[in-house]
Amino acid sequence: MILSTTPSIEGKKITKYLGVISGEAIMGANIFKDLFATVRDIVGGRSATYEKELHKAKDLATGEIIAAAEKLGANAIVGIDLDYETMGANGGMLMVSISGTAVVIE
Repeated sequence: MILSTTPSIEGKKITKYLGVISGEAIMGANIFKDLFATVRDIVGGRSATYEKELHKAKDLATGEIIAAAEKLGANAIVGIDLDYETMGANGGMLMVSISGTAVVIE
């Protein structure tokens, strides 16, 4: 499956547009992750715990759109848009949503 944020793929011709597809993943951050992330915010630096959760959520959401595209008979997804949000009380939930257009290319 070819994935692209652009509306086309250089050197390839889109022969069929199969529709807009999307995938979402919401990951809960537990109290220990929140505590360590808060400490990291105070002393500075990156929060590896949250980064791992974001990567996991992105991989899950991407897997969902690939599965949806394959179900439609696509061999590529173009125009991919990836968004990150926090949800829930005190932003304790991390959400990744991804969408794009399933296409057939030759």
